[in-house]
Amino acid sequence: MGEFMTKTQQRPVKARQSTETFERRGPTTTDRDGGPEAEVILERVRACVDPELRAAVESLPPSIRRVALHHFGWQHPDGSPAPGGAGKAIRPALVLTAASALGGPGAREAAVGAAVAVELVHNFTLLHDDLMDRDTTRRHRPTAWSVFGDADAILAGDALQALALRLLAEDPHPASAAAAARVATCVIELCAGQQTDTAMERRHPGEVGLDEVLTMAEAKTGALLGCACAIGALYAGAADEDVAAMDAFGREAGLAFQLIDDVIGIWGDPSRTGKPVGADLAARKKSLPVVAALNSGGPAAAELAELYGTPYDGEDLQLTALAVERAGGRDWAQAQAADRMARAVQELARAVPDPEEAGGLLALAEFVTRRSN
Repeated sequence: MGEFMTKTQQRPVKARQSTETFERRGPTTTDRDGGPEAEVILERVRACVDPELRAAVESLPPSIRRVALHHFGWQHPDGSPAPGGAGKAIRPALVLTAASALGGPGAREAAVGAAVAVELVHNFTLLHDDLMDRDTTRRHRPTAWSVFGDADAILAGDALQALALRLLAEDPHPASAAAAARVATCVIELCAGQQTDTAMERRHPGEVGLDEVLTMAEAKTGALLGCACAIGALYAGAADEDVAAMDAFGREAGLAFQLIDDVIGIWGDPSRTGKPVGADLAARKKSLPVVAALNSGGPAAAELAELYGTPYDGEDLQLTALAVERAGGRDWAQAQAADRMARAVQELARAVPDPEEAGGLLALAEFVTRRSN
């Protein structure tokens, strides 16, 4: 394991669950196949979503399709077949598991196309994020922009977003129009969050507050997880208040996800994450642990502010990571992730009070904060 191993890898974040019944349904539950429940759910979702996702991507024009096929891991840059590796399918899993929890197996089957649409939107954001952040690897592969250039990566991302909306527009399900509207609204929120994030990079470290960064993170990450859960509820025919609760559940879980992702970005093991460690520190990104550390006061915060006040000049990034840790950034992020998970559990209990029916969603939410890659 690398030197930047997170405390999350050593000691998983666990929600302070809101009721005794949910507490009994802990993160170690297994399903009938005997595997960890979240991993089994994700495997099953991949099995039903991947063929539809691949078919949708194959419908794109050839010049755009080749970029998308590489991004999803189905094709090498030269056009030869690749073994795949399109990600964990967390967002489509939330769509289908929410639909099943609120509407049963029939609702789950009807929501497969919507789950594909959500996964397409997620990958649209990844294509654009990689370019804006100038990340050169994702999922242990070169990023699309680094292989095909900026323009092709942007256009492929735009095409995936349009393809998602087309899938929903062509879906005869009565909830498809409401789902399409939610996706469109979510994309606008995602773009606003990303714009805020990039604007923050031009500001002095001392000018960025924690509340501001949490709001940005909810828009960038929580919004799409909330959208996924809400769409599952829509396809289940759930009441408006249950749709709202599912959206809130996904947003809180998404914020916990982002907190842990930011921790991994500083202290993760690149052999497990597939991404270079310390890139956020080198880029002077105002990630959640960094902003918490900068706002903590004291000598470590001052040291970090001095480092962040000048462009990266090749200094030892381990020293910067240590300054973030000494100023309390890592501990704050992990505690905040646990708190957000507790709030997510409360929202989930509002929409799905039966812990057995809610178990799959709870397992998925806990999975994203226990991950090491």
